[in-house]
Amino acid sequence: MNIKGRGAQINVQNRYEALTRDEKIDPLHLSDNGQIRSQYLPVTPKTIVNKVASPDVGMAYSINPYQGCEHGCAYCYARNTHNYWGYSAGLDFESKILYKANAPQLLKQFLRKPSWEGTPIALSGNTDCYQPIERKMRITRQLLEVFAAYEHPTAVISKNSMILRDLDLLKPMAEKRLFKAAISLNTLDDSLRRTLEPRTASVSSRINTIRRLADAGIPVKVMIAPVIPGLNSHDVMPLVEQAASWGAHSVGFIVVRLNGDVGAVFSDWIRKAFPHRAEKVLGQIEQMHGGQLSDSRFGTRMRGEGPIAEVLKKQFEVSRQRFFGMTQDYALDSSLFRRQRKTQLSLFGDS
Repeated sequence: MNIKGRGAQINVQNRYEALTRDEKIDPLHLSDNGQIRSQYLPVTPKTIVNKVASPDVGMAYSINPYQGCEHGCAYCYARNTHNYWGYSAGLDFESKILYKANAPQLLKQFLRKPSWEGTPIALSGNTDCYQPIERKMRITRQLLEVFAAYEHPTAVISKNSMILRDLDLLKPMAEKRLFKAAISLNTLDDSLRRTLEPRTASVSSRINTIRRLADAGIPVKVMIAPVIPGLNSHDVMPLVEQAASWGAHSVGFIVVRLNGDVGAVFSDWIRKAFPHRAEKVLGQIEQMHGGQLSDSRFGTRMRGEGPIAEVLKKQFEVSRQRFFGMTQDYALDSSLFRRQRKTQLSLFGDS
């Protein structure tokens, strides 16, 4: 790969811009060893809770304290959202990180709405709320503190072991059925992980995170996502088996879909990272999505269709039934928040 420490190797054209941008990298954004520096840019949104329109993702509302993600996963569907901020879905997405420092205050305002009934709100539906800059900014930590104070249910999906920093908040919340976690892990091969997800926690670190969350009494789901045929698909069944031994409450899986600009980013990445199998992998992805790299239809876009998708689905289901039985998803409880709504919300200050 040409650019170390990054998933994307190019900046694709922003589809909202009429002019073609200069793809040359600004030398000011390069470190001494030639790597691209990350930039952290403050934004001040007026709202922070998003209603999720997709029926496929298992959440009704979400919060994204960060836009863009340093993890650099070449396949990330969220890359396309960076276009709305005036940036590319390629290198910009993982090197220009927008942070929302006012998110905790906006969340408080939202939870005080008389009409709000306490439907669980997920962190995050788009980019990872525990990406590296969270260690300094602590926006996710502050959001969790708000949820804890209001006894409001929430969930986190992440690839980062930094979630363990907040066990002091998460364990008491889980005891009240106010919190659950999902850790994304799609391979047992750390060399593949370093190439595919260059700035994420290692495989061993994520395994340790799953175990520690489970030991703390926190329901944790292992998300095998995305499954990429010809790249990590051979790990589906071993991951399900291992997830049970780590103490996971449940497992899920999603096949890769390269929507929008992600198709160009991923295609460029795999041709540079795995040139000898790139066309075979891309061809198998197309076979799962009707001859395209992506499918936008609800219900099929995350599962795929055709023989390859069916084999992956069968492998997952057989393994899940064997090692997890008929375990259902863990439901969070909104009743504590609703009781607060009636008796206590006026006691909270604005700080």
